Amino acid sequence: MEKNATMSPPPPPPPPGFIPPPSYEQPQASPVIIRNLNFGPEQQHVICPSCHANVLTVIEREANMKTHLFALGLCILGCWCCVPCPYCMDSCLVTKHYCPSCRSYLGQSDN
Repeated sequence: MEKNATMSPPPPPPPPGFIPPPSYEQPQASPVIIRNLNFGPEQQHVICPSCHANVLTVIEREANMKTHLFALGLCILGCWCCVPCPYCMDSCLVTKHYCPSCRSYLGQSDN
């Protein structure tokens, strides 16, 4: 600053009992994340609720109770050579969807 520059004094305080006018600013709308609860057997484009990235899901297929019951049924019927078949068929496995960025679980298919 210059030596000869003058500074203006601060504004006076408001009088006692003064109520400031209400703010007319619009509240900021936060983004709403809608989770797709109907995951299918294939990869899907979603917005991850954990890392908020727009991703194509990574899928992993795993055996579930239905898979084991089909294998047990084949075993009871005496079809020993067909017992591994339910573990190789996508329709008998559950498909779990994960985020490729943060590896969080997103959901599974209802087969």
